[in-house]
This record gives sequence, structure tokens and C-alpha cells, in this order.
Amino acid sequence: MAASEARADCSEAALAEALADVPELARLLEIDPYLKPFAQDFQRRYKRFNETLNNIGENEGGIDKFSRGYESFGVHRCADGGLYCKEWAPGAEGVFLTGDFNDWNPFSYPYKKLDYGKWELYIPPKRNKSLLVPHGSKLKVVIRSKSGEILYRISPWAKYVTREGDNVNYDWIHWDPEHPYKFKHSKPKKPRGLRIYESHVGISSYEGKIASYKHFTCNVLPRIKDLGYNCIQMMAIMEHAYYASFGYQITSFFAASSRYGTPEELKELVDTAHSMGITVLLDVVHSHASKNSEDGLNMFDGTDSCYFHSGPRGNHDLWDSRLFAYSSWEVLRFLLSNIRWWVEEYGFDGFRFDGVTSMLYHHHGMGQGFSGDYHEYFGLQVDEDALIYLMLANHLIHTLYPDSITVAEDVSGMPALCSPISQGGVGFDYRLAMAIPDKWIQVRFHVIFFFPVNTIFNTCHLKKKNAVVFSFLTLALVGDKTLAFWLMDAEMYTNMSVLTPFTPVIDRGIQLHKMIRLITHALGGEGYLNFMGNEFGHPEWLDFPRKGNNESYHYARRQFHLTDDDLLRYKFLNNFDRDMNKLEERCGWLSAPQAHVSEKHEANKIIAFERAGLLFIFNFHPSKSYTDYRVGTTCTFKIVLDTDAAEYGGHQRLDHNTDFFSEDFKHNERPYSLLVSKVFKIF
Repeated sequence: MAASEARADCSEAALAEALADVPELARLLEIDPYLKPFAQDFQRRYKRFNETLNNIGENEGGIDKFSRGYESFGVHRCADGGLYCKEWAPGAEGVFLTGDFNDWNPFSYPYKKLDYGKWELYIPPKRNKSLLVPHGSKLKVVIRSKSGEILYRISPWAKYVTREGDNVNYDWIHWDPEHPYKFKHSKPKKPRGLRIYESHVGISSYEGKIASYKHFTCNVLPRIKDLGYNCIQMMAIMEHAYYASFGYQITSFFAASSRYGTPEELKELVDTAHSMGITVLLDVVHSHASKNSEDGLNMFDGTDSCYFHSGPRGNHDLWDSRLFAYSSWEVLRFLLSNIRWWVEEYGFDGFRFDGVTSMLYHHHGMGQGFSGDYHEYFGLQVDEDALIYLMLANHLIHTLYPDSITVAEDVSGMPALCSPISQGGVGFDYRLAMAIPDKWIQVRFHVIFFFPVNTIFNTCHLKKKNAVVFSFLTLALVGDKTLAFWLMDAEMYTNMSVLTPFTPVIDRGIQLHKMIRLITHALGGEGYLNFMGNEFGHPEWLDFPRKGNNESYHYARRQFHLTDDDLLRYKFLNNFDRDMNKLEERCGWLSAPQAHVSEKHEANKIIAFERAGLLFIFNFHPSKSYTDYRVGTTCTFKIVLDTDAAEYGGHQRLDHNTDFFSEDFKHNERPYSLLVSKVFKIF
């Protein structure tokens, strides 16, 4: 037998074995035949996932029980009024509890050492049965390291931490209120098409300060509802000591950020959103952790490992943070329990997993350009420990909470990320298609003068399923500008009043801002994500208080008052966003099959496509309008959304009472076509 024939037989045998081991792998390979050479990779991943899941079942009684670590780890009040405490500190020589309750005596309450690096402590109640550690008490775990060093630590399972006054470090506060918040409203049904409003509580006021959960509940949630969004994605909720980290350097994973208010006030926010029919997703950051040791996970037991990899593998050089050891049994318990905690305790409906690209690869995506060659997604560069963790996380969420939603923030385009685990996939419901906002960033200079139709079309018209598209946060970060500011720049300060005539810059910017949002919404994927403020063309950029800006809050706020002012043109952009979302709710294009594109004409700057029974026609030409422009289609149409309408700051050049009848005239590979009387230029 020739060598090539032997390899073919081996390959066929390997494929048959993979198909036997992974229940629905055949379905995945039918959808994407180019994945066949990597069938053994899917087989290995699936087998590792199953082995881990079976080990959890054999040793912990199943993933349901395993993911309830928060019920025993940390500090808990017992029915008799006593206190049960438990920690995992494999590198510690001794563990103690101290705090207000024992006048900060560091050694009077020692933990008992258990197997596998665990420690436990039971403190009986007072003789009068009153609480030894009442709600609001300050606590610390004391670690005696193997070198004899005495370390004061916050429990990794702490439910509430806060910083008082000018203190640098956070304090651990025992959170055990007598009357915890009780949820009043049931969760909304899983949305058919996700329209996500990406939110940050702290910047949700126009005032130069940190806004509160209460403020967001009373002032921002009604805006979100009115705009037609059916989902909010909440950033920066997991506690982070450094505000300017945008919430991505987590110090306490089980604590809701105290800078916005109390845990009970966050619960009220989520409950109120549910009463409005709004799904609430949490930005969960399991890709890395803060390097803080005084009030973070780092060096918890006096070693550089514990929750993280030891040595260089445990450090993210670009983010200056620590990286979890995902294959560690107790790290898996900690992270899976963390997911469970936010659902059970706070009522979140799902998660947007941050930094998935960093998790998936040993190179963390640093210095890597992903061309789409499938070899980039398999092989030794893939961190399969992290990948298996993500599979377990999705399995946990979708098994226990079938209506929950998971979104992966992955810029690499990892194949099968949103395929079911039974197919060998990772199990996410959606991924963020970051290529689209990135492309808008690339063309932002050119879009002022001409529109690269093919470039934008090829980016927006995603072939891959389950994409949530468009986060303007990327465009708005410090050192950059919001999309509106790129389009209109300094004239936003002087020419946004309705009492003054349109200038060419403001006219062009307003029209393009609407068109960019609509084509992304309608053509881009199965979900749409807007960062708060972009709906009305928020000016300037986003920058949190830090030393580099003299701790200023000037750019760490959302100027909602601009859209409430009837004398300013921001209201037009806001109106358009609302009606665009409500039209999608009525017609459902996000849940419809991908668009049929009949035209993308580079010279004419025309893009035309059909989706969900709607015909979308865009003229991105900066100076040329068209009369009786023929567009291929199958139906008769009326205008239902017009960027040129008066309520959106347009010029009212179209008659909305006109019916557009299709003719038995083939055009652009469509069986029928119609003549659109006017297709107007941008301005």
C-alpha cells in the first residue's frame, strides 16, 4: 500500500472514530465541511469535557452540587447562630479568622486543616444566642505562610467589600442583612432577537460623579425600555478596586461593586428590569484577575499559584494581571460557583464572557492576526484547559437555566464557538462580531468623503451564525472618539441647535450615523449591541478618573440631558434608534435568515438587500442622488422606516404614501424588480 493511501485510510479511520465519540459531530461537519481535517481535535476536546464532567459527578455528586461552593466556602451564619467558615489555601501553614468580633486578635480563631488544601472553622454562638458576627462587621482571613509571614486577606468568597474614605484597600464587610431583598417579578422570556443596551452604572449620570444602582433603576431603565431594547448588558458589576479598569480587573468575584450601592439595590435594579420585560446579562470576567493581593485573589495563601498558574504562565503581560489555572479542581469549583451565584443571588439571565480570545490561546491573541485559516484555531496554541472550562460553564448554565443566554467576546473567530457541545462546540449562544465595529474604526476617515461599499458589505454580511454585532464602546475609549464625534467633531459643540441651519458637516454626520446603525442592525447578524449614549450620538469619548487626567469625571458620564433638550438635534438620532428597534421587534429581522443581497454597487454606492420581508436600500454616495433606480425584489413595498424623515433630522424628500410595485422584470438575479422614484445622496 502506498504511503498516501495509508494516510487516507488512517484519516478515514480517525474521522470514523471521532464521529462515534462525539454524538452530533456529523452535523457540525455537514454545516462546515472544512472542519473535517480537525475532527480529532473536536473529539479530544469533547472527551476531555466528558471526563471532567464525569469526575465531578463521581467525586462531588454532580455539577449542580459542585457549583454551589458559595454555600459552604466563605463565612456563613448557622441555624444555631454560630458561624461556619471555610477556605481553600493549599500553600498556607495556618489560617485564622479575625475582625471586629474579636477585637482583631489575629490568632484566637484558628481554622482546622482538611484534605486537599481546605480549612474550616466553626464558631459557636454567644451564650445569649445573639450573633457573634453581626451584619456589617469587618472581617479578615489571616494566613500564616510557609515562610512564617503573616498575611491579612479578604476571603475569595466575600459577598461585599467596600473602601472607606481615603483608604487605598478595600475592607471585607460581612453581608447578612436581617431583611434581604425579595424578588417580586418573574424573569422575561428569552428574546427572539437580542437588542442589547450595553451599560455601565457608574457613568450613567450626566453629573461628574459615580452614579448609583438607584439612579440607574429610576432614570436609565425607563430610557432603555422606551428605546426598544429587550436586553441590557451590565459592565463593571463584579468588584474591581481600580475604577479606571472599566471593570475588567476584578478583585472580589462574588461581590457586587459597592461604589454604586448595596447588593440589595442591585437586586432591585435587576428585578425592575424584569418587570419591564428586559433580560439582564452580566459581564463576567473569568479571563484574568487583578494582581492586587491586599484586596484581591493574588497571593491569597502566600504563594504565586493557588488560583493561578505559577510562573510566567500565570501572568498576562499586556493586561498586567493574573491568569487562572483552569485545570485545577478548586479553581473550577470557584469559577463555576461564581456563575451560579450571580444567577441565584442576583437574578441575572445570562452572561457576556469577557476576554474569551485571551482564554482560548496560550498567546492570548497578543501580536496575532487571525486570517481565518482554520489551522490558527487548532493545535498547540490552543489552551484546552480554558476551552474545557468554557464548555463546562455553558453546560452548567444551559442545563440548569435553559432560558439563559451566553455571549462570547471573541475576536479570533474560533470555529464552533457557538455550536452545541454535543457537536464538539463550546456551547455559546452568541459571539460578539467585533470585526464590524473594528471596520468602522478603520474607515472612519474615509466615510466622510466616500463610502467603501464592498469593504463594509463584506464585513457586515456575516456568513457565520449567532453573531451579536456592534459595540461602540471600542470607538469611544480614551484616545479615541465616539462615532458621532468622528463624523462631526468640533461642530457638535456649536451647530447641533435646531435654531441654526444645517451645516454640511452636521447634516452629513447625522445622516451617516443613522445609516451606519441601520445597516449594521439589519445586515450584521442575529443580535445588535449598542453602548449607552450612542443612540443619540454621544459626543467626545469615554475616560475614567485617573492620575493622567487629574482624576476628572468629565468624560466618565453620559450626557442624557442632550437628547432631552428639544432645541438640540440629538433627539433626532435618539428617535431613529427607538423606531429602528421597534420596527425590528415588529418584523423580527434579527431572528430571520440571513439577508438576500441583490445589489452592492461600488460606483453608485448603493447596497440593497431583503430580510424578514423588508427591502433595505442604502445610498452612501456623498453627492449623487438617483431617479427611478431599479432594485431587484419579489414583492410590493411601502416605506416603514426612512432616515430622511423629519423626526430623525432628515429632509423629508420621500412620500410615505407611495406604494412601490414590483414588475415581472428580472434584475440582479431576482425574479422581479421595482423602480424607486428617488434614492437620495447622503446630504
